[in-house]
Amino acid sequence: MHKELIDALSVITEEEQRILNEQKGIDRGLYTGKKELVIDSEKLLQKGKLIQVRPHTRFVNFPKHRHNYVELIYMCQGSTTHYIDGNKVVLEQGDLLFLNQHAQQEILPAGKEDIAVNFIILPEFFNMAFSMMGAEDNILKEFLVGTLCGKDGKTSYLYFHVADILPIQNLMENMVWTIFYDIGNKRSCNQITMGLMLLQLLNHMDKMETGNAGFDNELTGTVLNYIEEHYKNGSLSELAEIMNYDVYWLSKAIKKQTGKTYKELLQSKRMSQAAYLLTNSTLPVADIIESVGYDNTSYFYRKFKEWYGMGPKEYRAGK
Repeated sequence: MHKELIDALSVITEEEQRILNEQKGIDRGLYTGKKELVIDSEKLLQKGKLIQVRPHTRFVNFPKHRHNYVELIYMCQGSTTHYIDGNKVVLEQGDLLFLNQHAQQEILPAGKEDIAVNFIILPEFFNMAFSMMGAEDNILKEFLVGTLCGKDGKTSYLYFHVADILPIQNLMENMVWTIFYDIGNKRSCNQITMGLMLLQLLNHMDKMETGNAGFDNELTGTVLNYIEEHYKNGSLSELAEIMNYDVYWLSKAIKKQTGKTYKELLQSKRMSQAAYLLTNSTLPVADIIESVGYDNTSYFYRKFKEWYGMGPKEYRAGK
């Protein structure tokens, strides 16, 4: 991150100076007006704004709390230790952490050189970003969208180890810079930048951890990513070989962690891709069938009708 920006984010705030002088905890009145510690977006966002960024408050233990918004934490320098729904998460430089409104978080005191920024984001801010991800159904996109919007009650956070992914780092710095320095036309700029960043994150789901207890995050991310990229010719045996797992064990793990078999996940992707091509291209149905990995036309027709309640030609005509 640019030194000028780091220096600006490192300045001791009035809140931090009071903490250093008085050695007391956080001033709850800055964050909420209620008895329960739920950080209130109305306390941190100017009226009419959908997103704001503020340096993370250092030198103090931030007690257990929730948010009534989506929070994104970006670690600019150093590290911070978080306990989220009982899970210990240590953010290192370049890491990203998304938390939805289900997450209960506690943060251990950060030192002077530990510089993080907190994005306060209302869910509607993501509307443009999600639209940039395309109309095509995508199980990775659905997972990401569901988690950020709190629709997946089991998954309270997404943690990305992306310090070595230069495009993501550049996009994050651009967003911090634009909001922190109050650059003009920043809403559109940052909504587009967020969309570009989410698109980049979809390419690096193997670097993601989630807040779903007992959920093998790396394995699931790898499986979903493999299906997205190899839905035409991929196979469970090839995936098992790539991941160096026994096929039988991997099959059971996929079912346990996603609630679906590998075949069901693959078929879901193939059907959604076929539907997308039917409505967004003029390719003959026969070519679409081949492009999504089926060599048995009658089988495809039967499955498509089971999936959508009509044949592919009717589906195309109806759209």
